[in-house]
Amino acid sequence: MISFVWTHLRRRASRSVALLLGVLTATTGFTVLTGATGTARLAVTGAVDRSARAAYEILVRPKGTHTPLEDQRSLVRPNSLSGIYGGLTMDDLAKVRAVPGIDVAAPIAMAGYANASLASDVDLTDLIDMSLDRQVIRLDRTFFADRRLSRAPGRPIYVYVTKHGVGWPKINGYGSPGAAFSDGTVGKREDFCGGSIAVLEEGQPVCNWLLDGVVSNLTTDQQWTDLRTVRLTWDGRFETGDVEGGVTVNDRLMMRLSWHVPLLVAGVDPEAEDRLAGLRGAVTGGRFLTAEDRPTSPQPQNLSVPVLATDLAYADNSAQVAVSRIPVGTRPVGGSAGEAIAWLDALPQHPVLTTRDLHAEEAYRTMLARHMQYAGGPGLEQFVQVGGVQYQQLPDGTLAAVTTEANPEAFRTPTIYGDVVPWQISDTAFRTTEQIGWTSDEIFHRTQVVGTFDPRKLTGFDPLSRVPMETYETPLATGADQRAMDLLGNQPLRPDGNPAGYLSSPPILLTSLDALTTVLAKTSAPNRTAPISAIRVRVAGVEVFTPTSRERVRVVAEQIAATTGLDVDITYGSSPTPQTVTLAAGQFGRPELRISEPWVRKGVAATIISAVDRKSALLFVLVLVVCALFLANAVTAGVRDRRTELAALAALGWRARSLFGAVLGEVAAIGLLSGLGSLALAWPLGALLDVHMTWGQTLLAVPVALGLALLTGSLPALGAARAHPARGLRPAVANPRAAGRPRGAITLGLLNLARVPGRTALGAAAIAIGVTAATLLGAITFAFHGAIVGTLLGDAVSLQVRSVDTIAAVATVLLGAFAVGDVLYLNIRDRSAELATLRATGWSGGALSRLVMAEGFGIGLLGGLLGAGLGVGGAAWLVGSVSTGLVLTAVLAVLTGALLATLAALVPAALLHRMPTARLLAEE
Repeated sequence: MISFVWTHLRRRASRSVALLLGVLTATTGFTVLTGATGTARLAVTGAVDRSARAAYEILVRPKGTHTPLEDQRSLVRPNSLSGIYGGLTMDDLAKVRAVPGIDVAAPIAMAGYANASLASDVDLTDLIDMSLDRQVIRLDRTFFADRRLSRAPGRPIYVYVTKHGVGWPKINGYGSPGAAFSDGTVGKREDFCGGSIAVLEEGQPVCNWLLDGVVSNLTTDQQWTDLRTVRLTWDGRFETGDVEGGVTVNDRLMMRLSWHVPLLVAGVDPEAEDRLAGLRGAVTGGRFLTAEDRPTSPQPQNLSVPVLATDLAYADNSAQVAVSRIPVGTRPVGGSAGEAIAWLDALPQHPVLTTRDLHAEEAYRTMLARHMQYAGGPGLEQFVQVGGVQYQQLPDGTLAAVTTEANPEAFRTPTIYGDVVPWQISDTAFRTTEQIGWTSDEIFHRTQVVGTFDPRKLTGFDPLSRVPMETYETPLATGADQRAMDLLGNQPLRPDGNPAGYLSSPPILLTSLDALTTVLAKTSAPNRTAPISAIRVRVAGVEVFTPTSRERVRVVAEQIAATTGLDVDITYGSSPTPQTVTLAAGQFGRPELRISEPWVRKGVAATIISAVDRKSALLFVLVLVVCALFLANAVTAGVRDRRTELAALAALGWRARSLFGAVLGEVAAIGLLSGLGSLALAWPLGALLDVHMTWGQTLLAVPVALGLALLTGSLPALGAARAHPARGLRPAVANPRAAGRPRGAITLGLLNLARVPGRTALGAAAIAIGVTAATLLGAITFAFHGAIVGTLLGDAVSLQVRSVDTIAAVATVLLGAFAVGDVLYLNIRDRSAELATLRATGWSGGALSRLVMAEGFGIGLLGGLLGAGLGVGGAAWLVGSVSTGLVLTAVLAVLTGALLATLAALVPAALLHRMPTARLLAEE
């Protein structure tokens, strides 16, 4: 038997080589594809492991702070902590820290917004006309926010410059109740606008502190105005006075312009924050905040609260000033502030001399430097807390932020003449606002900046797995459509100066949790007994995303929930995902915007690992099935090619088992040789395609090739052994009842499909293999990418494995194409005498080509429809759904299958044209 098998393989070398190449292709494809699947999994798990480490793994919030939207979509909103003012007690913190397995539990307590003044100096020296006796410099301010989409003009500020004698008064508490003039005379206090700061020019008062009717306890930057007096000395210098009665003479005339922004104050455990994010190492000036820092009382009933301030100005809030000069012939009329301002407002407009931009970043640094130098900080006269944002789900799956009524009264200062408040307090509100009252009568409380820190120097974590770190990161939102991107200038939308706005700045001023508790005790704040807004928990022993680490996090989270009854989110393995939100138009010109902001989707890493494991298993089975079907087709085609020979052997007395052994022996020999060849080809091919191949996977090629050959060759060999000798000596042509009269090559080609149903079924099966495999592979790939994309981590992983998926798709389609070509070649070879007869009767080469193309197209269309149906059905069973993209893929696969079969038929037909007609007829 071995001698017979060897002789047959050698004598039919062309067919043996063809079958050998088929098995070799299938085996090598299987080996490389399984290696590609393993490579994809390594790439995915490696990417997840590299990105899984975040600042913390568990977020603990007060009971009931979960929104239905968060639970429904498994999300954690950005800015969620900005709307949570307390709810967790110090006892809750102690219970969390008592849970075993916790590395660090860092609390954060949102306190409320303080009002801070940003200031920028404008040099007016070169704009002064030294020849004028009196002149007014007018400064027209415009305030901007939201990438300059929101703007508001402010009332002008005036600088009255005169060469005449000016008196600078002193107020009670700062010196004597009089004023010294530049000529040496002294005036009385009652001559100065009711005792307020004023100047005297030619014996008449010009009030310099705007009180009655000009300033109230709810004056915004937009409403604020001022009149400042400057004496131009004989030598070209500038004389000014201050509230303490001091007189300063300078070579330059500097005008300080200010506007106000709210700064969020929060309490933290400094040591826990240092362990969580490396806060101590980010300090850039002053000193680090310690747990021992306590509020002090420089004066009775007044507090000075120590804070650590960030170096960065988060708010997108700036101003612009246009400067003009107005010559005047006489001093301002009237003595009151209101009369003076009215006189100045009535002066004729003059051309703008220059325009200066005032940037928030520079103004913020100026403010910090001033506070660090004079050991002060933003005041706490008004203390405002805001609520969270509510959302409406739109039909397209996006969200709309729900607006609420603005509450400017929340910013009214308790004193008659308090600080000026931000100009945006009446803008469109997305959060409720509430002023927190002080229980004492004296409320001149202030912060004391003891140090500064740079958030960019904190411990860095992979942005693909970023979790809410609202203590240090400003929320950014980008345009979600082209219109929004154009309006924003392709820049992100940042928080502005409205605490009730959609985006909320992170805490600017950090104090210790103990200090904040002391401050809140002096207020009517609802959270004074439960100040903590959230606790961020890092679990010990968690480094990479492994089942062990996931179990550690799960156990700790469950114990926290069971012990405290609080809302617990597992953020381990989370990743930002873009969420589209529609913002209503603002009151200062900002139009409606559709923005995209990164919400945090929980469990992304686990979803990715699960999806890649499922995809690996499905691809492994798919490749194995494709290779098995390919070999079954090839062996079946070979048996059909030897149908006459096997029938002759049966007629000569060969037993069925001998025929079975002969066919299976040939297949086994070819399978063994193919396995050895694949062993040599798989490693370099894997290196060429950047597919990691292990020795175990490579050596597996030999038993796989032999096993597949024996498995797929058994059924055709069994069919050959059971075939009746007489049946094998007759042509395998059916006799249809109504064959019709063919009128051309194409019609005859299509009728031939019914004449030889076995051959047609074999070719269609070959096409169906490729189409089914391509459709299933598309379904698996779509399902995999659909399960992981939509988050930063998932998108990154998808890009990493896309090349491997492409290799798998191309290799699977090539296996199908090779099967098609192999079967069609045998079909045409089996009909060589028939084609030679047609040529001998006058058929041209073109007619024969059309005949073959018609048969190939018909076989391809039948096989494509069968394969698409099986593929879509299998996809529905495997991945649980059939998407529109998958249906389109199936339609494309049908068309591709028909085209592929048509083209594949031309190659063997062209080879037959080269064979002599007489020889083919003689063989027949």
